[in-house]
Amino acid sequence: MEARVKRRALLLLVLCIWMPMEVLGGTRNSTVSSSSPSSLFSRPRVVNIGALFTVNSVIGSSIMPAILAAVDDVNDDSTVLSGTRLNVVMQDTNCSGFIGTVDALQLMEKEVVAAVGPQSSGIAHVICHVVNELRVPLLSFATDPTLSSLQYPYFLRTVTNDYFQMYAIADLVDYYGWKEVIAIFVDDDNGRNGISVLGDALAKKRAKISYKAALTPGASRSEIDDLLASVNLMEARVYIVHVNPDTGLSFFSKAKNLGMMSSGYVWIATDWLPSVLDSSDIVNADTMDLIQGVVALRHHTPDSNQKKTFASRWKIFKGVKTSNFNSYALYAYDTVWLVARALDLFFNDGGNVTFSDDPSLLGTNGSTLNLSSLRVFDQGHKLLEILTALNFTGLTGQIQFDSQKNLIHSAYDVLNIGGTGLRTIGYWSNYSGLSVITPEVLYTMPANTSTSNQHLYNAIWPGETIKRPRGWVFPNNGKPLRIAVPFRVTFEEFVNKDKGPSGVKGYCIDVFEAAIGLLAYPVPHVYILYGDGKRNPSFNNIVYDVAQNKYDAVVGDISITTNRTRIVDFTQPYMESGLVVVTPVKEIKSSPWAFLRPFTFQMWCVTGAFFLFVGFVVWILEHRLNPEFRGPPRQQLVTVFWFSFSTMFFAHRENTLSTLGRLVLIFWLFVVLIINSSYTASLTSILTVQQLSSGIEGIDSLISRSDPIGVQDGSFAYNYLIEELRVSESRLRIIKSEDEYVSFLQKGPQGGGVAAVVDELPYVELFLSNNNCIFRTVGQEFTKSGWGFAFQRDSPLAVDLSTAILQLSENGELQRIHDKWLSNNGCSSQNNQVDDTRLSLKSFWGLYVICGVACAIALIVFFCRVYCQFLRYAPETEEPEISEPESARSSRRSLRSRSFKDLIEVFDKRETELKEILKRKNSDNKKQISHSSDVQPSSPA
Repeated sequence: MEARVKRRALLLLVLCIWMPMEVLGGTRNSTVSSSSPSSLFSRPRVVNIGALFTVNSVIGSSIMPAILAAVDDVNDDSTVLSGTRLNVVMQDTNCSGFIGTVDALQLMEKEVVAAVGPQSSGIAHVICHVVNELRVPLLSFATDPTLSSLQYPYFLRTVTNDYFQMYAIADLVDYYGWKEVIAIFVDDDNGRNGISVLGDALAKKRAKISYKAALTPGASRSEIDDLLASVNLMEARVYIVHVNPDTGLSFFSKAKNLGMMSSGYVWIATDWLPSVLDSSDIVNADTMDLIQGVVALRHHTPDSNQKKTFASRWKIFKGVKTSNFNSYALYAYDTVWLVARALDLFFNDGGNVTFSDDPSLLGTNGSTLNLSSLRVFDQGHKLLEILTALNFTGLTGQIQFDSQKNLIHSAYDVLNIGGTGLRTIGYWSNYSGLSVITPEVLYTMPANTSTSNQHLYNAIWPGETIKRPRGWVFPNNGKPLRIAVPFRVTFEEFVNKDKGPSGVKGYCIDVFEAAIGLLAYPVPHVYILYGDGKRNPSFNNIVYDVAQNKYDAVVGDISITTNRTRIVDFTQPYMESGLVVVTPVKEIKSSPWAFLRPFTFQMWCVTGAFFLFVGFVVWILEHRLNPEFRGPPRQQLVTVFWFSFSTMFFAHRENTLSTLGRLVLIFWLFVVLIINSSYTASLTSILTVQQLSSGIEGIDSLISRSDPIGVQDGSFAYNYLIEELRVSESRLRIIKSEDEYVSFLQKGPQGGGVAAVVDELPYVELFLSNNNCIFRTVGQEFTKSGWGFAFQRDSPLAVDLSTAILQLSENGELQRIHDKWLSNNGCSSQNNQVDDTRLSLKSFWGLYVICGVACAIALIVFFCRVYCQFLRYAPETEEPEISEPESARSSRRSLRSRSFKDLIEVFDKRETELKEILKRKNSDNKKQISHSSDVQPSSPA
């Protein structure tokens, strides 16, 4: 009984102490032991959350009313935080990093369980260290991509990461085919880090930021003027503007004054511009006139009933300063509800809100900063886990976080400003890239980010044009294009030094000038000779220097090779090229046995065999009918040979009488006609052709030998033979002049020269025409390439000049320039090899097959006919002297067997004689049958 009284007294004491603390504590969080005897005290009656942002800013003016409205809605909803009220403690950072940091520390003194904000990435970087120490989850609107959950585990971004926005811009740039952009940004954490990600994203699309134009935070108008004037002198005309919402429109005002909002310019703004326009009460016509044709990105939020209800209530919210709001208001509203739902789960799971002193701050008690008042949220890690695991649908769509604590669905509206409003020309999402279909629909389909699946509606660009801007120009006051030109020593027709104004001349220069003249814009350029004029320069070195930005381009006889395309961009080839083998030739007198050369040995054998075969077939078919094919065996054998070979000259005297024989002869004479004509043509070619003196038939036979090989100085053929064809470097001889070209080939390997020269086809054609065709190319081109003009990687000039070169080819100008500088001697492309004129069996086997089939059919028909006659034929025998009974004779006759000798006898008989025998036998058989029917056998006695 006494113990029960003591327990009641203790409980009354706890209640008396707790109630005043609750009243006096105001907004301070209260804790209750989990061993409380009543569920009424399992939750605190008030829980504090912090809000940190700049109130008087474009984003802050939308955030504050949304946060207050969300807190009221949470407190009015009995299904969330039942028995606990949510209290928000606001701090105004006043657009100052220092004040924002101080405000953040003051906010932490209020023992908040979570902090919403800040919008500034610079302040967020500092506060992240504070919340990490005090274990307070920070739900921020800062979009800086470098705010990583790995470095700041208590940082949770509740708005779309700028990482995705920069990749959306890179996809836009790639979609329209631009390769260079100029980034204009505020030089703070958010600006620098966002543009850094943009550079990485563009690099994956083979594009780049040609210049980063940084503005100091709070830049003056004169600074903006100077920056815009400097970027206007550059070639790129695609500007990415990533600045603060509070200063952005003044930026476009300066651009308008400088004429940079006209045709040919491209302006892409990040989400700051729609934030300004969406939250403005009224956007006047003058303001819209400043930004006509601008493309901008806005956070995508689905059109839901929740969003429409929120918009209809906006004007009645507390703290509303404008009649409209931007997307940050929606994210702020969802953020408060995210905290409320997490706290509800936290309390339902038995969680308590308790704070403890930070041991690392105990030594600061003597400081006037009073840092010891900052306390650690003991259950902060548990609340953070609940926050990151939540999944619900809010005003901005699905609220769920990935492993990096970013919202899983990152999407933007692609807007185009025209007239007096914003027009949506498409959407971008990290799920499917650019599309005209809303992301919510795409989420139900398989992901597809292929290039062919990227689509946008037509945009209206500055200058009120729908034609896609080229994205770059040569400014009038810009530097001229630095063009390297090889200072050649050999084959100066292609490119050479000149005393004229340009300093160079030649076929390649004329082609380049003609292509430049077709462009729709001027291209100031200056030619710079590359080399000392004593020997050809290394073409690989020229291309490498272009890649290293020592020159802007190289114009000349530059072959397009795989290794070179890895470091520079080439235009469309303006001349076909490829490596060929050049060897000397000489006249060779005809051989006494030259008549055998037209046919290969196999062809001669098969042709001779067919002559004999056809003669034998005709003999078989004619032997029974034609007296010219009869006689003694020796005479018949001679007839077969004579008839066979006389058909070659169509001079056979023997007539063919059988139908089958004539059929076979028709096919055979057609074959003989073709063979005779082909033989005559081949023999004529062989007797008049120049034959190779070296015996080299192409690159394969050249490599298999050990003779020296000539290579023109500076040509890529030197490295190609060594690296690709594995030719020993000791076999290669550098040819430095056209005289050496001739002398090396004429001397040959035994005289200190070369067996052949490997060079590019255009040089070889010019060389052969200049030397009266005393040399020849052998084999086929063993590489296929062309000559093109080389530019630095991703230079837009390479694309435009490729189109111009195609136009030159179509209108015939390219051929006219070729005829002006280069000769068209036909010997350059001849490949006179004797073996090429020899005829092989593969050219005639079809004829032989047809003739053989005709012979086989004729023989089959003939032998079938002979066999039928053989079955009807029986050799005549003498009548026996002693008559035998008829039955005995019949029995003996049936027992007589027909032998092979009888078959040969039938085959050898004349056709007329055999027919008479068969006719007589038929009549005798009829008489016997009639006589036997008249005589009846006698009856027995």
